[in-house]
Amino acid sequence: MARKQPPVKTGDEVVLEIENYASEGEGVARIEGFTVFVPGALVGEKVVALIHVVKKTYARAHLVDDGIRIASPDRVAPPCPLYPDCGGCQLLHLSYEGQLAMKRQRVVDALARIGGLTDVVVHPIIGMSNPWHYRNRAQYPFGMSNGNIIAGCYRKGTHEVVETSDCLIQHPMNNRVTEEVKRLAKEFGLSVYDEETHKGHLRYVLVRRAFGTGEISVVLVTNGSHFPDGKGFAKSLASKFPGIRSIVQNVNRIRGNKVLGDENIVLWGEDGIVDILGDLRFKISATAFYQVNPVQTLVLYQKAVEYARLSGEEKVVDIYCGVGTLTLFLAEQALEVYGIEANKDAIEDANENAKLNGITNVRFISGRAEEVVPDLAKEGITFDVAVLDPPRTGCQPEVLEALADTGPQRIVYVSCNPSTLARDLKMLTLLGYRTEEVQPVDMFPHTYHVECVVLITKL
Repeated sequence: MARKQPPVKTGDEVVLEIENYASEGEGVARIEGFTVFVPGALVGEKVVALIHVVKKTYARAHLVDDGIRIASPDRVAPPCPLYPDCGGCQLLHLSYEGQLAMKRQRVVDALARIGGLTDVVVHPIIGMSNPWHYRNRAQYPFGMSNGNIIAGCYRKGTHEVVETSDCLIQHPMNNRVTEEVKRLAKEFGLSVYDEETHKGHLRYVLVRRAFGTGEISVVLVTNGSHFPDGKGFAKSLASKFPGIRSIVQNVNRIRGNKVLGDENIVLWGEDGIVDILGDLRFKISATAFYQVNPVQTLVLYQKAVEYARLSGEEKVVDIYCGVGTLTLFLAEQALEVYGIEANKDAIEDANENAKLNGITNVRFISGRAEEVVPDLAKEGITFDVAVLDPPRTGCQPEVLEALADTGPQRIVYVSCNPSTLARDLKMLTLLGYRTEEVQPVDMFPHTYHVECVVLITKL
């Protein structure tokens, strides 16, 4: 039987009724059952769109000028003049209340469609009272425009840099430091990296401001270790901002758009900064992972500790522990906590953070979770409670299988990707666990990302 041809072709102008949202916030419509994705369109809207990509099972379209015939009551005027050219935000055209509803529904849909979980309690999402200037870290590629050095987010779907001088979701200090880095780069005659030719010096700038202490770190990612008068550059930058405690050069010689290399060189000050979260202090190395929204991070961690239901007698494992932030919160209420993390710099920070806070009932292990957890299981080490906080790709199957072998009665899963979360919950179901409840948290307002904390119990 011949495959049915798509009912649209490239260049068609179509009228669509938006039924749902895709995983990255695009509107979803259907023509004769055929799926069409429309960025910028909202559920309930009737729009006119131009088809520009057609595949076997779906098409992509963009709104034509004045293409919204019936607007959603949740549609708002984007407050940023760069939207939607800048790819940093995807939902500035949707009211904040509408964003929260959409994100919770994403979680519900993923659990049902991918995980087969239709009877799990998904609580209302915890949003922010002020969803602006919440990011403690900026990470921008450098580019050139009309002979000038610029830095900012990539234009959506491209590696074209859109200058982002006054980002509304960044802390204002991150914006100010980035502007001064650009000015100094011109003053010092530095060149900008070109992905195609693999030539040029400056690749990325990373600025992190600790909300609890006000300390600032700056990372300059360069194409090679040579940095003409790098010490002078760093000294000039530090003189402009009293809060700067660390300026580090990260060396990345790899072709393409990978952000960080493996070598760090301290140009000025320390190799990182200290932040305060709750009643704990944390050392954060220049390139170590640390949550970017401190207000919601505390909400997230408090919920994770609540779900862990610790009495002070439990042995806990925290897999993908980073610099030990959640590990140390757990350790305050547990008998013993193991933290596992592949990033060696993060493990060094974690050990230092334990000492900084006088916490002695933790053991940090450097290594890949898919290797360390099976080794612990083979050694006969068991845990009462496990915490998982993996990257967007979720957990490797061997991690979940080995974790089940260590016998935890409760698993707390912290996820930044509903799709891989649902996949992993399905596997945990097969391994003898039940998903009890899910608490979504809005860590990244005005983007399609949503974080979740999940309580899972052993059958």
